[in-house]
Amino acid sequence: MKRLFDFILALFLVVIFSPLYIIVSVLILLKMGSPILFRQQRPGLNEKIFGIYKFRTMTNEKDENGELLPDENRLIGIGKFIRSTSLDELPQIFNVLKGEMSFVGPRPLLIEYLPLYNEIQSKRHNVKPGITGWAQVNGRNAISWEQKFDYDVWYVQNQSFFLDMKILWITFLKVINRNDISSATAVTMEKFKGSN
Repeated sequence: MKRLFDFILALFLVVIFSPLYIIVSVLILLKMGSPILFRQQRPGLNEKIFGIYKFRTMTNEKDENGELLPDENRLIGIGKFIRSTSLDELPQIFNVLKGEMSFVGPRPLLIEYLPLYNEIQSKRHNVKPGITGWAQVNGRNAISWEQKFDYDVWYVQNQSFFLDMKILWITFLKVINRNDISSATAVTMEKFKGSN
């Protein structure tokens, strides 16, 4: 039932948002150049690796040594707007269509975090990752990694259609109000380094 709901809703949203895809793509191309999309390998259900899609929000500016500048230096103007409105997440609807993601589930994180999870935290991979999730509506980047993982595991153990509807509704409200986009100490969330 969840897969059918995901597929039908994703198909509907791709059609509805098609003008928005074009507008955002053109803005990125004009302000930051190509590529328009950011694709990165992430672990999904049962830690199976897939390529997640996002609209690019950072420039490719590098220092004199050829290293990328810090996130806060590369996240400018249009990128900040795209991220604050969560428009960068829109291409993930295609991941949902492909069956790699769901609309609701734990966010797919970096592959490098896999060996850092403890036994309980790793249970977040027992379901498909989501565009939004219980952790996102309870703080997103404004809470600690441990709190995020607690929320993720709670979702895995308590998932239901009605809980998914609740999460989608709260997500809609948070996107409208632009809440919890950044952590308290950085432009983006600090990297996870393992729990004590």
